[in-house]
Amino acid sequence: MQPDRVARLRALIDTLEHGLVERRQSVRLCLLAALTGEHTLFIGPPGTAKSELARRLHTVFRDARYFERLLTRFSVPEELFGPLSIKALEEDRYERHTDGFLPDASIAFIDEVFKANSAILNALLTLLNEREFDNGAGRQSCPLISAVGATNVVPEDEIAEAFFDRFLVRLPVAAVSSEGFSALLEAGRARDWTPPGPELTLDGDDLARLAADAAAVEVPANFVAVLAELRQHFAVVTIHVSDRRWVKIVWLLRVAAASEGRPAVALWDLLLLPWLTAPDAPRQAAVADWLAARLGVREAFSPARLTRVVAAFVSQLDAELKANDLDYDESGRLKFSATELATELADEIGDAKGGAAAPRLSYNRRRRYGESHIGARVRQIDSLLERIAGYAREIAGQRENLAAYVLQSLWLNEGLTARAAVNLAATAAAIDELAARAKAARAGFLDLPRLERDNGTVPEPVAHESLDAA
Repeated sequence: MQPDRVARLRALIDTLEHGLVERRQSVRLCLLAALTGEHTLFIGPPGTAKSELARRLHTVFRDARYFERLLTRFSVPEELFGPLSIKALEEDRYERHTDGFLPDASIAFIDEVFKANSAILNALLTLLNEREFDNGAGRQSCPLISAVGATNVVPEDEIAEAFFDRFLVRLPVAAVSSEGFSALLEAGRARDWTPPGPELTLDGDDLARLAADAAAVEVPANFVAVLAELRQHFAVVTIHVSDRRWVKIVWLLRVAAASEGRPAVALWDLLLLPWLTAPDAPRQAAVADWLAARLGVREAFSPARLTRVVAAFVSQLDAELKANDLDYDESGRLKFSATELATELADEIGDAKGGAAAPRLSYNRRRRYGESHIGARVRQIDSLLERIAGYAREIAGQRENLAAYVLQSLWLNEGLTARAAVNLAATAAAIDELAARAKAARAGFLDLPRLERDNGTVPEPVAHESLDAA
C-alpha cells in the first residue's frame, strides 16, 4: 500500500467520526473489521446511530454497492436475496434476480438481524462466511466486503449462536452519556455530513496490498503466550471462543499492525480483544480488566511473587537477629556468670538471701556470625536486587513502548491504554518499594553481630519462591 497509508486512514477515521458523539471506538472497529474482510454487530437500543455508522462505512470504499434492510419476523427471503426469476421458473430452474440485493452488495446493513427466520439465517451464514450465495443449482460469488448487523438482544438458540459467531466484532452501543448530551444536541444542529473525497477512498487494490502486508506481519512468542493464557482463562469463566474465531482474531490484529506500518503485532494490540471475544458488555469489561492488569507484566516478576521473595529474606534476617547461642569462653567451656546476673535478678525479685548469687549458665548470648555467613547472605540479596533492577528496567521500557504505541495507534481505545499505563505505573512503584525493602534487609545482614574470627560457615540459601520462570 502507498507510503501515505497511515495518514490516509487517519483522515478517513476523522471524516467518519465527524458529528458522531461517543462513537469513536465503534467507528474505528467497524472500519478495521471491514479492512480485514470481517463483519460487525452493533448491540443496543434504537436511535444510537447504528445505521448511520453503516452508511458512512459504505462511503469509504470506491464504487461500493450498498444494501440496507430492516428485518421483522414476517420478512421473506425475497427482501434480502431478490425475487424469483419468472423466466428461470418457466425453464424449471429456481433462481433469483440478485441485482441490487444483498448478494450483489459490497457493504450491507441488516437491522434487527436476529428477527429473520431460520431459512434467511441459514442463507446468511454461507454468504457472510464464504461470500457465496446458493442461487438455484449453482453458487454465486458475492462481492461483499463487510456486513454490519444490528440488534437489541441476541437470542439463545443453536442457529442464532452460529450466526452470532459470524460477526467477529461485537460492539455494545449505548445512548450518549450525560457528559456528552450537550455535544449531541450541538451536533444535531449540523445535519449535513460530507463523505470522504476520492483521494481518500479505498479500492480493491488497496485492500489487496494491505492483506499482503498483513500476511508478512510477525506474531511474537510472548504475544501467543498471552493468547494461550487468556484461552485457559476463558475455559474457567465459560466464555466460548471457537478455533475459527481465534484464527480470525489474529488475522485482524495483523491487519491492524500492517495498517500502521508495523512489522509485528504488539502486546498492546490485545487490548482490542474484549470486542472480539466476549459476547456482551459485562463480560467484555471483565476481559478488559484481565488484559489491563497483565499486559507488560511478566507473571514470574509480578509484584505479588516478588513480595513473597523479599519477605522470605526479611523473615530470615529477623530470625538471625533473634537467634541465641550458648556462651563459650576461649577454651571452649561454657561461661558462668554469677555477679552481673545475680545483681539483675536480685533487683527484680528482691532476693534478700542472695539465692540468685549461685553460678548460672549465661545461655542467652546473642548469636554472632562469621564473615563467610554474612558475605553469603549479602551475595544472595545482591543477586535478588540485580533481578529486581532488571525487571524495573523492563517495566520502564514497557511504559515507554506503550506511550509510543498510543501516539501512532489508529484503532485502540484510549480508556484501555490509560488503564494499562496506570497498571504499569503501579507495578513500577511496587517494584521500587520492594527494592527498598531488599536493600534494607541487605543493610540488616551487614549489621549482624560478628565473630572475632570467621568460622567459615556458609548458610543455606534463603528458601523462597523461584524467579526463574519467564
